[in-house]
Amino acid sequence: MKNQSIGIDIGGTNISIGAVDKFGGILQQWSMKMKDCPTVEVFLQKVEALMGDYFIKNRKEIQGIGIGAPNGNFYTGCIDFAPNLPWKGEIPLAQLMHDKFGIRVMLTNDANAAAIGEMVYGAAKGMKDFVMVTLGTGVGSGFIANGELIYGHDGFAGELGHTNAVRDGRQCGCGKKGCLETYTSATGIVKTVKEFLARDEQPSLLRSIENVSSKDIFDAAEKGDKLAMEIFDYTGKILGQSLADVVAITSPKAIVLFGGLAGAGKYIFEPTKKYMEENLLQIWKGKIKLIPSELKESDAAVLGASGLVWER
Repeated sequence: MKNQSIGIDIGGTNISIGAVDKFGGILQQWSMKMKDCPTVEVFLQKVEALMGDYFIKNRKEIQGIGIGAPNGNFYTGCIDFAPNLPWKGEIPLAQLMHDKFGIRVMLTNDANAAAIGEMVYGAAKGMKDFVMVTLGTGVGSGFIANGELIYGHDGFAGELGHTNAVRDGRQCGCGKKGCLETYTSATGIVKTVKEFLARDEQPSLLRSIENVSSKDIFDAAEKGDKLAMEIFDYTGKILGQSLADVVAITSPKAIVLFGGLAGAGKYIFEPTKKYMEENLLQIWKGKIKLIPSELKESDAAVLGASGLVWER
């Protein structure tokens, strides 16, 4: 019986690869830099060189390869015009990997892979209806309904980060204004710091930090900094309001938060839960769980990609 899968997480900076068992145990890991893979052909060669011996030795145990990548299209198996990757155009990566390794290959975008990982290995194990929201450099999301990941007609459903949280608000890199990502990502909350510091002369530990990070905001809140607390409340309000809209559309059993900003714990969870509850219809009040991911952040991307193999 096959009890392993290979997970590959492709990012703009790093590429992580792992052999994973059915219980989420990582048996072997490899990594490389995207800068060393200027073409997809070089990428394929390096993947083969890294895991070749392991793959050959364990071939009979490996069910398939799952890949999470920016702009990864589940339906076509292609990476479509990913702006943060050096590979341009439409890259039929699933087919190229299949040709190279002679095994089933499945591909999706990185946020969807995280949702699959949470369902197979993490906090949403056993759930058939939930939403995964990643609060990292950007805001990603994956929607699970009736035990299935929602892909939409073209494979790109679930872009919560680019819904309008604040009408005519901050300029987003996608070209729109007021996207949730511009307020509730690690980069978005730093923009909030700058706005709040310029708003008045309220004393704050954050004023003495030249390049504020989301961790600096957390550290200041831990020390009782009033402005840092206000910033988390403001961020949680915007996120909570958007999540209430999500509930009205999908009626999930739970919403799972993952990523750097989710690591702020009570400072982001408490206001988010408060404002979500305030904006829910009565039929959902007190019924929707807001929970942290149970996946280790350093392993989550590989686990999510590998979980794609078991999901179908």
